[in-house]
Amino acid sequence: MKTVAVLGGGIGGLATAYYLSKSPQVAKVILLESSGRYGGWLWSTQRSDGAVFEHGPRGIRPAGAVGLNTLNLVQDIGLENEILPVPYSHNASKNRYLYVNEKLHKMPSGLWGALQTVSPFSRPIIHSIAKEILVKKGKEDDESIHSFVSRRLGKELADIAIDSLCRGVFAGDCRRLSVRSCFPPLYRAEQSRGSIVLGMLLGSGQDQAVLPGALAKRSQEESWAQWSLLRGMGSLPEGLADWLQQSGKAQLCSEAAVKEMHLSSSGWEIQTEGGTISADHVISALPADALASALPPALAPLSKQAQEISYVTVAVVNLEYQGAILPVEGFGHLIPSTENKGVLGVVYDSVPFPQHNSPKGVTTRLTVMMGGAWFQEVFGSPDTVSEESLLAVATQAVRAHLGAGFPPIWSKVALQKNCIPQYYLGHWKRVESMRRYVAEKNLPLSLVGSSYDGVSVNDVINSGRVAVEQLLGPTP
Repeated sequence: MKTVAVLGGGIGGLATAYYLSKSPQVAKVILLESSGRYGGWLWSTQRSDGAVFEHGPRGIRPAGAVGLNTLNLVQDIGLENEILPVPYSHNASKNRYLYVNEKLHKMPSGLWGALQTVSPFSRPIIHSIAKEILVKKGKEDDESIHSFVSRRLGKELADIAIDSLCRGVFAGDCRRLSVRSCFPPLYRAEQSRGSIVLGMLLGSGQDQAVLPGALAKRSQEESWAQWSLLRGMGSLPEGLADWLQQSGKAQLCSEAAVKEMHLSSSGWEIQTEGGTISADHVISALPADALASALPPALAPLSKQAQEISYVTVAVVNLEYQGAILPVEGFGHLIPSTENKGVLGVVYDSVPFPQHNSPKGVTTRLTVMMGGAWFQEVFGSPDTVSEESLLAVATQAVRAHLGAGFPPIWSKVALQKNCIPQYYLGHWKRVESMRRYVAEKNLPLSLVGSSYDGVSVNDVINSGRVAVEQLLGPTP
């Protein structure tokens, strides 16, 4: 295959270009990014004094095959010496909180926590776990996360813990999100073992095999819960872009928005703001709706399905306070929708990654996440909301939840429009249908990225690897 074009220069597109560049079957990789920077939602600010603030994902879990795969990539592009690991023994790993009834509550952890009645729950979690094994398997081919957890573990856990978790991970409403697409291991556990608990204990199949490199083995030996990078998560796409530019195979094009795509006798003709590019195959890492707008009219059925995938907007507000202001030490706290629809959670950035703090005196870095599925309802249109109003809501939340009675010494508001796709009921069926259409039409097209197979950084990177292996076979 002579030339493969990758659409989108976020972490999914960069990872896909990386795997393509490692294949001897590809002569040239052309990556097209519409903006002036690479990395998409992986975006960090490093201030002149060295302090780092994240405007997107702030830590990556090394768990599972997809987690090991990411660490293999990090090692290969030469960033292993910049890793900041957080082990499971760290307070940021052990202590996670919920803000319920205007109070912080530490989530139960470990066996002892499961055996105790811990507020805001009315009984020990072990009761729900023991009962779950006896619950009959569901008969539907998909189910909302809230319904699934209510049925298997009880409504209280679904209303408080799972509602909060889905707001933290997907910025979404667990009453609309699909358990099959958002938490496939839970769905598979019930299908194969009849129980989440038995599925977790005995395995439920479909685990990928990834041979861990030295860095991935180190994460296992040292029991990492998550990791970041010394200069922030934004240095991961920067490192990938540097590696690609030095590979001799890849051509990276910024400010190159894809306007139209047309099938040709040998593949695709792609029209960008800068001209027309020819490619034998296209791998799209664009959001599904952006791809839909570029596809030719002849592929209208594919465009229509892509446009049906929804997204939510999240306001990410970085705050820095003078002194040590936290009343507790942990990763942060989440807020169920019944408590506050607009504020999803607060991350205590200074706890897991003190290396990102300013070296000039003691300060506390926090990030307030807001909006998501409730953005329009609470804040109005993302096109008209002001940064000042978002900052005011964020600082008021920190005042109410953490007792900070004084304003921050530094702040930044990042409005991430349509940043997280929402896997509503039937998402899996839509994605299967889209890929079946591509196969039946024998289109030289692959679909990767967060719109389809998982929203985490690990999932997105892995989707690029899987697509390249399906196209060309395993990469070296």
